[in-house]
Amino acid sequence: MKSLVLLALGAFAIGTEGYAIAGLLPEVAADVGVSVAVAGQLITAFSLAFAIGSPLLAVATGGWERKRLLISSIVIFGLFNLLAASAHTYATLFVARVGLALSAGAFMPAASAYAVAVSPVKRRGRALSIIYSGLTVAMLVGVPIGVLVGNRFGWRSIFVGTAAVSFATMIGLVINLVPLTSSGTATLTQRLKIARHPAILGALAVTVIFMTGVFSIYTYIAPFLQQTSGLAGNAVALVLFFFGIGATVGNLASGSLVDRLGPRRILTTALLCLAALFMTISLAASTLPPATARYVIVSAIGLWGVVGFSIPSAQQIRLTAIAPRYAPIVLSLNASAAYLGVSLGSMLGSVIVARHSVVGLSWTAALCELFAFAALMASYRKPRSTFTNENELRAEALAPLASASGPAD
Repeated sequence: MKSLVLLALGAFAIGTEGYAIAGLLPEVAADVGVSVAVAGQLITAFSLAFAIGSPLLAVATGGWERKRLLISSIVIFGLFNLLAASAHTYATLFVARVGLALSAGAFMPAASAYAVAVSPVKRRGRALSIIYSGLTVAMLVGVPIGVLVGNRFGWRSIFVGTAAVSFATMIGLVINLVPLTSSGTATLTQRLKIARHPAILGALAVTVIFMTGVFSIYTYIAPFLQQTSGLAGNAVALVLFFFGIGATVGNLASGSLVDRLGPRRILTTALLCLAALFMTISLAASTLPPATARYVIVSAIGLWGVVGFSIPSAQQIRLTAIAPRYAPIVLSLNASAAYLGVSLGSMLGSVIVARHSVVGLSWTAALCELFAFAALMASYRKPRSTFTNENELRAEALAPLASASGPAD
């Protein structure tokens, strides 16, 4: 149990560093001498590097002993945090964010694999939930505190604090983790074989479009709130805390709801509700004075957290139902798809911000969620939604992965 808590602490550091920068983007941009739109590419760089690098690193480090991989990746993550904290140019900060993404992309799959390997079969779901609770707590507590501290002591303090948590995690892992030999990992070719299946590809497309919409506005949440609601500084941190409460509620409630109602009903309802919430934000920002609009916008952001964070678990359940024998692989593909969506969303948002139209962020997010809904409906209309024929994936090559005791990556 202690080892799982330490792995969750590492996830907390990764989640805090990954999301807190959005709340301080104007300050970062001013300090390194770039526009807010260009500064947003720091989030694009992180997400794209994670999306591409995580599966490649999982393959490259497949034979590494798990304890050594976890310690190495969290130490490197801490060092890149220190590089980011000391960066005085945009280029250095950009390089640091790429390094942070790659080290995080190595740590998270390895942490999941370790948790599954050391846990009894009946407790593996709980073990994974403990680790990923680190990300949830980061959203609820780490990000708002990071923004508050960043406003008080400067944005660099976020990276210093995250580095300290990373090194504390490293010490705990050195003392408490037992060495664990890897059971192997799926090759890149095998992953691509699974990703090409129409049912999997359709589901992954929904993840990409959904995340594109969410992060087209979340990346620039600080300038959006400032220009539409007159909220800045510590007020942004409070809004993000409110969002984190909603996200926690949505994440906790979604599991039982999916069990009762099924993933399709949850996904269709949530995507339509999310589109409606973004439209509400857009209308409030366009038609109401900032002093009035803030109440509507902040309320909608809290509901956005509830609705938006009910989608990932439903999507994961759907994917594992499509390919139950290859669940570890499809879930890792879904994680890469999510970060690809984050990078596309931040790029899309930067174009809108560069044109001085922050209200367009919420309209764009709403449109993306409607496209995600259309993609979901199209994927359910496909005649074959499951792996009905093992030969489709050349099961003789993938069989060892399907029978492994832990995640493929």
